[in-house]
Amino acid sequence: MPSLVLDIALTTERFLAVYQGRANRVLLHSRDGRKVSLPAHHLKPFLRHDGIHGSFELEFNNQGELLELRPL
Repeated sequence: MPSLVLDIALTTERFLAVYQGRANRVLLHSRDGRKVSLPAHHLKPFLRHDGIHGSFELEFNNQGELLELRPL
């Protein structure tokens, strides 16, 4: 399956827009420079008191549908 590696550094304040209903997608960049528009609810399990920080692997099918997002 195709995959991308994302290095994510989102503060709690930036992610607050999701909880306030002002945003439902997050625009990220993969290590190889591709832009990824990810539905924000996929990131909620990784939210901590200081935000979302770390490297993640995004696995998707040939149609571009998300199969799994996991921390590295």
